Amino acid sequence: MSVAMMIALLPACQRADAPDAGVAASKPAVAVASANAGPAPARFAFAEVGIAELQARMERGELSSHALTQAYLDQIAAIDDAGPRLNAVIETNPNALKEADARDAERKAGRVRGPLHGVPILLKDNIDATPMVNSAGSLALASHHPRTDAFLVARLREAGAVILGKTNLSEWANFRSSRSSSGWSARGGQTRNPYALDRSPCGSSSGSGSAIAASLAAAAIGTETDGSIICPSSVAGLVGIKPTVGLVSRNGIIPISHSQDTAGPMARSVADAAVLLSAIVGRDDADPATAESTGRAMFDYHARLNADGLRGARIGVLRKSMGFHPDADAALERSIETMRKAGAEVVDVEIAGAGSWNEPEMDVLLYEFKHGVDGYLSRSGAQVTSLAGLIDYNRKNAGKEMPYFGQELFERAQAKGALDEIGYIEARSKARRLARAEGLEATLTANNLDAVIAPATAPAWLIDPVNGDHFLGEGYGAAAVAGTPSITVPMGDSFGLPIGIIFMGPASSEPRLIELAYAFEQKTKVRKAPQFLATVALGKTKG
Repeated sequence: MSVAMMIALLPACQRADAPDAGVAASKPAVAVASANAGPAPARFAFAEVGIAELQARMERGELSSHALTQAYLDQIAAIDDAGPRLNAVIETNPNALKEADARDAERKAGRVRGPLHGVPILLKDNIDATPMVNSAGSLALASHHPRTDAFLVARLREAGAVILGKTNLSEWANFRSSRSSSGWSARGGQTRNPYALDRSPCGSSSGSGSAIAASLAAAAIGTETDGSIICPSSVAGLVGIKPTVGLVSRNGIIPISHSQDTAGPMARSVADAAVLLSAIVGRDDADPATAESTGRAMFDYHARLNADGLRGARIGVLRKSMGFHPDADAALERSIETMRKAGAEVVDVEIAGAGSWNEPEMDVLLYEFKHGVDGYLSRSGAQVTSLAGLIDYNRKNAGKEMPYFGQELFERAQAKGALDEIGYIEARSKARRLARAEGLEATLTANNLDAVIAPATAPAWLIDPVNGDHFLGEGYGAAAVAGTPSITVPMGDSFGLPIGIIFMGPASSEPRLIELAYAFEQKTKVRKAPQFLATVALGKTKG
């Protein structure tokens, strides 16, 4: 796999046990997908139900947070652990029902914290959340219980959300090997795509994508370095928001790159994603990057839901980011026509030197991963305290940790020096300049654009632990390296496999991107619930 393709599958990146007594055990690993999936699961009462409707039912007294939380836990047992065995949830929160009871008691007493009050949310398993394990999918951290919540988790709890559990991921957010299978981790096994169980969930926020597509929670938090929110959201028919770097604190998240890492929402609608984003933004003194968002962050992104938001917009099409799949191209052409009918002006544009940032980006990620993971491990009280220790652990436990692919990215990162080396400083400056100042933002400014669009990625490919991901292409790399925001929304499908469009804008343009994405979503409404097919129905008409 080329550097560009490998980076496209990192998250957050994007591009995946033995808990103490009283803490829910991680779920049994599923090594690879099976085509013998059995019958589709029974209809779930809360399938495809959005946050506003759940909140309305609780306000009317028709539903309690306890009952809703229990229903999601039962559904996880029914189709994640059994049935189709999506293997999306790596661990449930043993205190989830207690948290729900506390939110119900507050509601009864007349205190409702906001639109997330009593709503169950899942978190990617690289985010600290007590009392659960935070492992990045690695057996080396399978008994690592962080002492405190990540900043964003504290924000969610303050907003009234119930933390339902943790989701599986591409191990180490897909930054261990360039020949990995997205959605596989040694601790969690292989996550499967609910649209076709033999297809990849992409990564690295794989479990978050599959879980929310399958309605295993109201919404989830993923993380991205380069594509790890956008890609799994696209192939799971979800809305994913990759915020401006610094809008959401990274404190308490196992890192890859402080230049590019961010957490963000993954949901079944723009409205739900906006509510979740509103809850997690905020300045955190432990993450200096959040200081840059002061005065630019909104705390009610839901207010930007405007069904007429495309009228008067000027949108640029990145045609050089097309061509990797004909059905993605066809869906984008239909999307362009929809936008024009909605009152937008849509023009063809290019980003100068597109992809020229890939090589310096990789250098930046290698340097920053070594620095960041060493810092996280030493501060968090983990049993393994350094990247060197992880490399040694994997070698000693290769049969379990490296049955399909190795750790060459770990080894390349370990060989890097300190962050004051000229090689790192030059690579960081070059990558950001090419992707942002001379790249994405230059294109936006020169063409007076609100946003640029492209296909997010191709339809989901077959899971292949032998050869790794069969990745065809992506449209999100510029925003990932630039540190600027992007949003994906479903725009069609190929043989029933979802395809997403991506909107990218300048730094701190989340309000405008949400407005555009919501208007597009309301004009198209192409999301379809998954049917948990064993494999793609090739006789199906293409979407």
